[in-house]
Parts: sequence; structure tokens; C-alpha cells
Amino acid sequence: MKKLAIKSWAQEDRPREKLLLKGKNTLSDAELIAILISSGNRQESALDLSKRILQSVGNNLNKLSKLSIEELLQFKGIGEAKATTIVTALEFGKRKQFEENQKIPKITSSLDVAKIMQPLIGDLEHEEFWVLYLNNSNKVLAKQQISKGGLTATLVDIRIILKKALELFAIGLILCHNHPSGKLKPSKSDIELTEKIKKATFTLDLKLLDHLIITEKAYFSFTDERVL
Repeated sequence: MKKLAIKSWAQEDRPREKLLLKGKNTLSDAELIAILISSGNRQESALDLSKRILQSVGNNLNKLSKLSIEELLQFKGIGEAKATTIVTALEFGKRKQFEENQKIPKITSSLDVAKIMQPLIGDLEHEEFWVLYLNNSNKVLAKQQISKGGLTATLVDIRIILKKALELFAIGLILCHNHPSGKLKPSKSDIELTEKIKKATFTLDLKLLDHLIITEKAYFSFTDERVL
């Protein structure tokens, strides 16, 4: 069957024209991607190719955002320029979500912390350990990556945590690290590290308010679960 090029469609059905005529909210995910890549291959239009790419990840944009340049290049019709365009667009979306979550004026619950940190570390394939530094009103003064590790662990230097807290004149700390495995249950080492940091902060009149284990879709709060 001969491919029907987008240019031969009715104008209102072309993704770019549809965007201009009817607005961005009328476009499907596949149509938005078709605009990004602008052309397909000899067998597929840009829209058909976009649909195939989405189908490969179960029509899940979050999973699509995890595809590497190399993985996108496996689709016929996707070269480096198109692959980088897709990755860039999805990264912008992720950063927009992160910026919106940064508008939280102060921390009132573990959910506020999760909203800040999930876009940052929730979908990583390696572990990272971060600390949020708070003032006396529970407003976030800063967030800092303390360490970056492998698939199942990361080393944490407590001196770095305390040094930053003193520099900021912080009052409270919230620890955060991710579990790439998706498991929320804290390990023995997670609990031991939390207790060690709690003792260290106590000597400096700092408050360890919580420790969150972050995954892509959920989180575990040491305070909520009465582990801390």
C-alpha cells in the first residue's frame, strides 16, 4: 500500500497545522512527536513512526524519556538529529515539572519532599544521596547531592553534610536517596546511616527531620513510618 504523506492529508489533520488551527491540547502524544521529527521513512509517515516508537514503550511518556540516543537510533527513520530532539523535548518537560515543584514555599509533609526530589532522582538507574537544608520555618535553603553510587549503594560522608549545614546556618535536614530497584523497604545500612547522621546532627543542635527513600512512583518516609 502506497504511503500517504502528511502533505497530502486534509490540512486540519496535519499535526503542525492542527496545532496552529486547534491548539496544542488537541494533539495526541504521537502527533506532538511527529512535529518534533518532521519526517518519517520510506515506509512510514512521521506520525506512523511516532506511533510505533510510542507503542514500543507501551505508550508511556515516562518510559520514552528513559530511552537513550542509541535506543532511539534503532528505529528506521530516526537519526541523531531526531533522536536528540526527542530527548531534549522530554528533558524540558521533566525540568518544567521540577521547577514547578520547587515553588513549594516550605516543607509541611513528606509529600512536599517527594514532589521536589522525585523528578530529580526517582527514575535514575543508579543511587544518589541528597540532603535538603531547611531554616527555622522549614523553608528549603538549598539541596545538595552528597554522593552518587552504583545500582545498589552509594557512600555518604557525614562531614560533607554537616559542613554545608553550618555554612547555610540551617536548622533542619532531610535526607533523601533513591532505590533503582523500586523497593521501598529501608535496608539495614539505610537505618544505620540514618541513626549515625542523627547522632552527629544532635551534637551540633541540628534537627534531622526525615529520611526519604524515593522510587519512580512512590516513597518511604522514615518519620511517617516511625523509623526515625
